[in-house]
Amino acid sequence: MRAISKYAGAVAMAVVALVGCCPGAGAERLDLTLDEAITRARVSSVEAAVALDELKSAYWEYRTYRADLLPELTFRGTVPSYRKQYGTYMDAGGAYTFVPNDYLQLSGELGLTQNIWLTGGRVSLITSLDYMRQLSGESYNRFLTIPVALALEQPLFATNRVKWSRRIEPVRYREARAAFLSATEDVAIKAIDLYFSLLMAGENLRIARQNHGNATRLYEVAQEKRKMGRISRNDLLQMELNVLEAASALTDCESQWRNAMFGMTAFLDLPQDTEVVPEIPSILPSAAIPYQAAYEKALENNRFAPSQLRRQLEAEYAVAQARGDMRQINLFARVGFTGTSHGIGGAYRDLRDDRVVEVGFEIPLVDWGKRCGRVKVAESNRKVTESRLRQEAVTFSQDIFLLVERYSNQQSQLHLSARADTIASRRYDTNYQTYLIGGISTLDLNDSQVKKDEARRNYVSELYRFWLYYYQLRSITLWDFAKDAPIDADIDRLVGE
Repeated sequence: MRAISKYAGAVAMAVVALVGCCPGAGAERLDLTLDEAITRARVSSVEAAVALDELKSAYWEYRTYRADLLPELTFRGTVPSYRKQYGTYMDAGGAYTFVPNDYLQLSGELGLTQNIWLTGGRVSLITSLDYMRQLSGESYNRFLTIPVALALEQPLFATNRVKWSRRIEPVRYREARAAFLSATEDVAIKAIDLYFSLLMAGENLRIARQNHGNATRLYEVAQEKRKMGRISRNDLLQMELNVLEAASALTDCESQWRNAMFGMTAFLDLPQDTEVVPEIPSILPSAAIPYQAAYEKALENNRFAPSQLRRQLEAEYAVAQARGDMRQINLFARVGFTGTSHGIGGAYRDLRDDRVVEVGFEIPLVDWGKRCGRVKVAESNRKVTESRLRQEAVTFSQDIFLLVERYSNQQSQLHLSARADTIASRRYDTNYQTYLIGGISTLDLNDSQVKKDEARRNYVSELYRFWLYYYQLRSITLWDFAKDAPIDADIDRLVGE
């Protein structure tokens, strides 16, 4: 027994030395509330930066779509084009020969193009100037001008891409804005998870320290009682075993605390030598959240509704594209004026009509059902999408119902666990003092200690679940029920508009 006693004492001293030098040794202390942790996470975490980058990407895609609806002014030119080469020439008798050609050419065209929203075509207003300088033989200049021309490009049966873009892209951007807000709430949920992991690790470490200190003191008292013959040798060995178990538990809790601390500081982008000290939240939101209100807010604000609408529209667009590809007829027409002269002034004076009309078509005669098959595939995919959307709508409403039920039940569970924590703590304190005077057995004391520790951990776990369910409801509804206001952000400022 003396060997065991010496071993227990050595272990106790080693653990005390380890704990005295590890937690917080040389570290900068940062007291942090749950609200402060969430605020820091939304600003500093990598997840928040990823969500913002995704929002910016969606924003510029939306800006590109908007720009596609506006007139586009372009300038095309060739400055210069020089050629010195031989070309074939046929004379009046039908004989071919090669003749040299040496010339310099410059050209420029300014065009204003507008997509036609109603028909899906394009209309352009064009002006151009071409200059050619003949360098071989008898040198001369030549100008060709089109002062003004109006051109139309119109597919007659193809899908109107502009019309479908006007239906799909605003919905896509609305979905992206809602997804960003939900992502910021998901960042808060991860912050809550890491915060309570650290809080639980700290509580476990505090409990382990307390248990180790109490076990050491009780073992010292038991040694004195054994000398006086007031307890059995078996009870003394049990108390010594308690010291060893408490020392082992303390070492494990220290390691878990370190891991939780590293995860928290890394997530909040804090220096690794920072010791974050979380506080148990004492003020809780008391908002009652009925299912119908949560479901309506989710349909109004969540990305779910615009996502379903976008996918439905995309499926219909795929069908329209497949049908439009069954035959292709394109109309091109251009009317305007043109002039040519050796001088640039004359090229703008003696103008002539310039008219071009082209109708090109492609109609499959025998394609073995390929185009028709594409239409059938697109229609089948649309039906599959519609079925999936209906199933997702049912699942979405069920998830909200279960989440509301969990949140509502969690409020009473939290109240009960808080009361149980208080009672178990008082019971252990009473039993501890009673054991010192020999009023209860070791087994009764150990039982009260286990119940105390379980009650404390259960209270922290129930508190974590309460905040988790509350922020999950915020994430899915994008509604702050405590303030009865929508969760919003200055999107235009965030994307740098």
